[in-house]
Amino acid sequence: MPGIVIVGVQWGDEGKGKATDLLGERTDWVVKFNGGNNAGHTVVIGDEKYALHLLPSGILSPGVNAVIGNGVVVDLEVLFGELEALNARGVDTSRLKVSANAHVITQYHRTLDKVTERFLGKRMIGTTGRGIGPTYADKINRVGIRVQDLFDENILRQKVEGALDQKNHLLVKVFNRRAITVDEVVDDLLSYVERLRPMVCDTGLLLNDALDAGDVVVFEGGQATMLDVDHGTYPFVTSSSATAGGASTGSGVGPNRLDRIVGIVKAYTTRVGSGPFPTELFDEQGEWLRKRGFEFGTTTGRPRRVGWYDAPVTRYATRVNGITDLVLTKLDILTGLEQIPVCVAYDVDGERFDEVPVNQSDFHHATPILEYFPGWTADISTARTFEDLPVEAQEYVLALEAMSGTRISVIGVGPARDAVIVRHDLVD
Repeated sequence: MPGIVIVGVQWGDEGKGKATDLLGERTDWVVKFNGGNNAGHTVVIGDEKYALHLLPSGILSPGVNAVIGNGVVVDLEVLFGELEALNARGVDTSRLKVSANAHVITQYHRTLDKVTERFLGKRMIGTTGRGIGPTYADKINRVGIRVQDLFDENILRQKVEGALDQKNHLLVKVFNRRAITVDEVVDDLLSYVERLRPMVCDTGLLLNDALDAGDVVVFEGGQATMLDVDHGTYPFVTSSSATAGGASTGSGVGPNRLDRIVGIVKAYTTRVGSGPFPTELFDEQGEWLRKRGFEFGTTTGRPRRVGWYDAPVTRYATRVNGITDLVLTKLDILTGLEQIPVCVAYDVDGERFDEVPVNQSDFHHATPILEYFPGWTADISTARTFEDLPVEAQEYVLALEAMSGTRISVIGVGPARDAVIVRHDLVD
């Protein structure tokens, strides 16, 4: 049985949670392999809407085992806040497991994230201020705090002391903030130990055993390809590996166990934060898309930047991830448009680029070369087969498929759990 990776194709917010939820009934395990609580999944089940930030969205599916992998950075306050909120709504969270090797976000990481971003001024990245970047920086600098460190108070205290020796100089002398004491950080982290202990294990071993037993394991990526620290619009990216390769490094499961790579892509494009965005709209049509698609961040509430579908970005993501299937979401949002523009290439100072330019400056100055497709007016939210769609909607999907380098296997036509058209099975 397969290991299935789900990744975002654009700059995030494509609807990865809906795709994971779609697989829920046939999924045994769902693993979050990167990021932290700097991104969110919104899942609609019946009349209930769930906004998840740190937990894998598969935790909402009865009987599914949820795993927070070693590639995730964990804010314990957020973790237990989400668990308590779900428990209060009758969701069984007892199957959650957390990697002993996952790194922990502390008070000083959150503080440094906020003051550093303000200090950058016009050069700010657009982070969520939740301590994600500083925690990953400590991980790479080998001064991070791992989940397993919380179970040895002496080790924990030594590591916090070592981290604060440098960070307090920075906070006090550069940013004019108060010093953070070792005790307040240690006491805060230790307050979660007893609740955390039953969840912690060698999740890499657990997942490999599950695959050996024939279970279906879904690897759920946070953020998206164009925010990947290596392959995204650097430096306007997240601090982790949000592409399919991150599924292996962030979970402890080898790449030969990954059978299918599913890319999630909107029928248009959005992004949050700073950085290049060639198809961005600044006019009334952009505002119409934003309001109709309710394009506001699940985690931050910030209005998302909106633009038309970008075919070169999708082709790029298909190559980088090795995408086998695309899930096209929010097709219903485009209903009512007389014409639907699609970016098929870029113009950079009079030169045509059919692919994403390797030079960031070129990408920043790129303007979209658009091709226009006829729109439709019929409500498509009840469509359940491809043939149920208006001819114009079918032609739009087929055109995107031809431009994108791989097949479109699933189409989202509304926010409801069953508002999907399945053209190709994602599991078999």
